[in-house]
Amino acid sequence: MKKLRIVYLGTPEFAATCLETLLNGRHEVVGVVTAPDRESGRGRIITQSDVKKIALERGLPIAQPERLRSEEFLDLLKGWNADLGVVVAFRMLPEVVWSMPEMGTVNLHGSLLPQFRGAAPIQRAIMAGATESGATTFLLTEDIDMGDMLGQVVVPIGPNENAGSLHDRILESGKNLLAKTVDDIADGVARAIPQSDVISELNVDILDAHKLFKEDRKISWLRSAADLHNHIRGLAPYPGAFTTLPDAPDAPVKILEAQVINDRSGELEAGEISIHEGRLFVGCGKPVQDSENGTLEILRIQPPGKGAMDAGSYLRGLRDEIARFTV
Repeated sequence: MKKLRIVYLGTPEFAATCLETLLNGRHEVVGVVTAPDRESGRGRIITQSDVKKIALERGLPIAQPERLRSEEFLDLLKGWNADLGVVVAFRMLPEVVWSMPEMGTVNLHGSLLPQFRGAAPIQRAIMAGATESGATTFLLTEDIDMGDMLGQVVVPIGPNENAGSLHDRILESGKNLLAKTVDDIADGVARAIPQSDVISELNVDILDAHKLFKEDRKISWLRSAADLHNHIRGLAPYPGAFTTLPDAPDAPVKILEAQVINDRSGELEAGEISIHEGRLFVGCGKPVQDSENGTLEILRIQPPGKGAMDAGSYLRGLRDEIARFTV
């Protein structure tokens, strides 16, 4: 069995877990590339990436370039003489970096490509109401998330599952998929499948997973309860969907968990609040299909400047009566 020399590029916990899995395999990680140390928190404490922490524990060479095209970094990369690059949750790579290893560079993406290409695949899948997601390994090219696919694993999405839970389950499956893909490349049995072939077979619209912005997180109560249920769980636990009260438009109230209540259909206008026996209900817009109609019950909420709490605790702490959220 051939043993590959690997250069690994990644930053957050997701990438650190995958790195540990590779380190426990048969191949040699000859160098690690991760984000520079940054100041964080109120105390402006210098923090290291999760990937750097693992690399330090294992005594691996580390590079933290500000500029990926810098001559100093490229010389270091050449010196590592890697057979294969592996990238997980890192920034966009220039061609001079991903094409340097003789066998190219493999990426692990948190979706079933070609669906949900982009920076927020896990969140966008749930927000779109998808019933399954997963992970895909593919070869990097100049087109973002569009390279030939090498492997894929399917992870079903529970009807009430949020992005945090799905992230953890995709990570568990994805790290093993990545290790298998690297082994297959080393053994010469990896099969690259063009995404265009899959698109023609699927015959469905390809959905994008572009980066989340503040406006993407804002709740429009004119949408159906089912749509908003997906919206809320797709953004939970972080960064969180939010709404506002009419008298405090600049104070976002995060809605972290909710459920659709079909038997209260039509009772409330969009954004209108009803409080009953310590439970918080909000009216939603009428959907296209009446069968999807319903009211949302808010289960977990985070008021401005406070921690997350259940709806009952939120209601007990209110000083003034609330009638509606901003539509």
